[in-house]
Amino acid sequence: MANFWKEIKSPFFVLAPMEDVTDTVFRQIIASIAKPDVFFTEFANVDAIINCSTTLLPPPNLGGGIKGGGIHPGLQRLVYSQLERPIVAQIWGTEPTKFYQAAKLIKRVSFDGIDINLGCPQRKIIKTGSCAALIGQNKLVGEIIAATVEGVGGLPVSVKTRIGIEAPITEDWVGFLLTQNLAAITIHARTAAEKSEVPAHWDEIAKAVRVKRMANSKSLIVGNGDVSDLRQATSYCRDYGVDGVMIGRGIFTNPAVFDKSGRILTPDEKLQLFARHIKLYRRTWGQQKNLHILKKFAKTYISGWSGAAVMRERLSRARSYDQLVTSLSGYLGVDEKLALF
Repeated sequence: MANFWKEIKSPFFVLAPMEDVTDTVFRQIIASIAKPDVFFTEFANVDAIINCSTTLLPPPNLGGGIKGGGIHPGLQRLVYSQLERPIVAQIWGTEPTKFYQAAKLIKRVSFDGIDINLGCPQRKIIKTGSCAALIGQNKLVGEIIAATVEGVGGLPVSVKTRIGIEAPITEDWVGFLLTQNLAAITIHARTAAEKSEVPAHWDEIAKAVRVKRMANSKSLIVGNGDVSDLRQATSYCRDYGVDGVMIGRGIFTNPAVFDKSGRILTPDEKLQLFARHIKLYRRTWGQQKNLHILKKFAKTYISGWSGAAVMRERLSRARSYDQLVTSLSGYLGVDEKLALF
């Protein structure tokens, strides 16, 4: 089975997985205008995957993936389309046996890789002993990785982590991860305690790169944290020696952030893109997802010009798809209005 990480050329660029943001709809929108080299799903709990496994089946004529319509809420994070390849399923939990079971199911639906979340700093997640709470727990993490590798049977396994929990332990932690024969290690350059509230410590990522070189490891190192555009990402690859860069919040400022020409969308283009997003969101999720999640994207598409705040405020009052469409259509041309329906 092909390992896409081995075929990808450095420097490469990845869209960060973000809860209630980077679902299949947003990823398809981004892929249609400026596609990153790799997509990740939102992080999915291994318990939810296992418990809903009867619905985790490859739909016909799609070559893999999971349909959005009628899917169990526990599996919505794993919905994807062929437009999003290569697509990596990100999972989280605490029990190696459950990682093994979830990995087996994920392989059945034709993902290109699987990523273990060892970095989410949310308090409610850390209280479960998952994600960033696992940093430094080498024995358990080793068992989780081994179980995932066995379960996924040939698909590349990677991890996304941070530089520590309360204080950086970059060299020891990354040094351990490099012994696990992972395809890639994405490092968010902050501790879990810091969340995203301080500047990213890219000097710590440089330490990780040095550890990799000393270990002569083939695992790719992907840096993450405070990267706003592709120009900065490219310079960070050069300056810090990482193989690739993951961009998160930069996508909110410019949805075309992965365009290698440096393209910045005009206000009209953003509005048209939002119209497409609404239509695809409705077609994919219907009433399965809260409309509030969709309305949060208004800040991504409607910002940076006079009157944008007023427009967002009007859209925020919508209580249904129809009201949202009606509010937005007043700002669109005839062709874009028709596209909404």
